[in-house]
Amino acid sequence: MSPLPAPGAPLPHYVSTAPFDPLATETMTAAQSRIHLASQKQLMWWKFKQHRLALISGIFLAAVYLMILIVEFLAPYGLHTRNVDFIHAPPQSIHFFDKGNFVGPFVYGRSMTLDLDTLHRVYADRPNDVQPIRFFCRGDAYKFWGFAASNYHLVCPAIGGQMFLLGTDRLGRDVLSRILYGARISLTIGLIGISISFVLGIVIGGLAGYRGGVFDLIVQRLIEVLQSLPSLPLWMALAAIMPVTWSPIVIYFGITVILGIIDWTGLARAVRSKLLALREEDYVQAAQLMGASTPRIIGRHLVPGFMSHLIASATISIPGMILGETALSFLGLGLRPPITSWGILLTEAKSVSVIAFYPWLLYPIIPVVLVILAFNFLGDGLRDAADPYK
Repeated sequence: MSPLPAPGAPLPHYVSTAPFDPLATETMTAAQSRIHLASQKQLMWWKFKQHRLALISGIFLAAVYLMILIVEFLAPYGLHTRNVDFIHAPPQSIHFFDKGNFVGPFVYGRSMTLDLDTLHRVYADRPNDVQPIRFFCRGDAYKFWGFAASNYHLVCPAIGGQMFLLGTDRLGRDVLSRILYGARISLTIGLIGISISFVLGIVIGGLAGYRGGVFDLIVQRLIEVLQSLPSLPLWMALAAIMPVTWSPIVIYFGITVILGIIDWTGLARAVRSKLLALREEDYVQAAQLMGASTPRIIGRHLVPGFMSHLIASATISIPGMILGETALSFLGLGLRPPITSWGILLTEAKSVSVIAFYPWLLYPIIPVVLVILAFNFLGDGLRDAADPYK
């Protein structure tokens, strides 16, 4: 038995003074330690990569949006270039071998005859007219984004030849080039529209969820009224209000505002429900006691807590706006020429006779379907990644 310390002497100190090691009591493998020490962003990225379809969709959408930045360079023809000798020409096929010899990518020249019975143009390939496809070449002149003049293209037809890989329309314009130009309008209108919807949804829904009371009651009734109205007739009514004398650019921004104003209701309700649950948290009450204003509490403390959920909701809402613009333009109430979008291109295929004789005019619907599916798959992946612990 150890002797007792002398009166007034300090008691022995039995607490270890070594630095605390949280891993000393539990041995982790390298893989477990990597996950245990990972940040929230790393966990979300690892969860997102497991969703292969969402990852492929994200890469596809990134490539498409990068493409619209240089669409003038990618398009083989100008937006309004007309080939009057090749009206309603069907798509041409790319060949690599001619009579057993490797030539490289080329198309055969064409001759046109008029069918006197049906009065339709009939095109036939000329096997002896080999027209090599040129790359990084000089072609139709254009103004890059409306400012810098150039005539440099990624791919061009042979000098004095033609290359209509997706056919031509009733004015002899290349369908492939017009699809590429139309992507710039159809894809950006969704981004601008969702930006407007994002701001309205966060501000109105945030105030309704945080403040509550009469303001919340009014907002909820307004949302119920807007959601009870059929979307397409409401779009048509608002689009019909715009005067026909407005310039195409003004109409473009008008359509984006209409799509953004109508689409904010679902996002506002999601924000309201989240804020109703978070406004009673201790950190929110601490911010209130410190004198933080309502916009600061909502913008700096509440919204960042579920921003990943908002981003996933936005990616799912963008396809609806693209479809809305396409539907309005197809019905003649949206964008108008000379602006070109996928919806305007589809107006060429309104009648059954056109579809029967010139089915390639329906090709603009293919990028619409691909982009819509890609956004939906990307939204599913982001929604799963928003909760990496699930």
